[in-house]
Amino acid sequence: MELPGELPSLSLERDPVQAAVDSYRQLSADAASGVGVVSTILHGRDYAATVSAFLSVSYDPPTMMVSLYAESRIAEAVSEAGVWTLSLLASRHRGVANWLASPGTGLEGLLSPVPYRRGHATGAAVVDGALGYFELKTSAIHPAATHLLIVGDVLAMGTEAVPADAMDPLIHFGSAYHRLKA
Repeated sequence: MELPGELPSLSLERDPVQAAVDSYRQLSADAASGVGVVSTILHGRDYAATVSAFLSVSYDPPTMMVSLYAESRIAEAVSEAGVWTLSLLASRHRGVANWLASPGTGLEGLLSPVPYRRGHATGAAVVDGALGYFELKTSAIHPAATHLLIVGDVLAMGTEAVPADAMDPLIHFGSAYHRLKA
């Protein structure tokens, strides 16, 4: 019950407002995270996108999860294909991250500026020089607000990092890419 002269309280569950969305976006951007590329191949066509919302779920058995915008081409393709890769990027991959994060990047020639090879277990693209890569088979998909949380069992993994990149990951912080090394 509101008393006269009181301002109504803001309930994010029932009354989302743009100011609250903007505040959340700004505050959540202050959590540093690694940067990766999720890719899959569906009906002979490559799909790939830059991601910073992924995590290791379990070591035994090796399991990972990625959060993808539910209405995106990559979410639809990964959901349908059932297999995908996650390539963890070094700071030298900033151009790749920017290219695959650009809205409206066409599907034709999507990976032409990206050096990659095909994963043995999935056939999906693995970014050359990845700090780590994981080939995954989807084991669960959980809708969460505007996103899909896609859980995958690791089929294969490895690294292609050169020694100079091994300690120089690409980091996402404050809505921008950074590196740990100066």
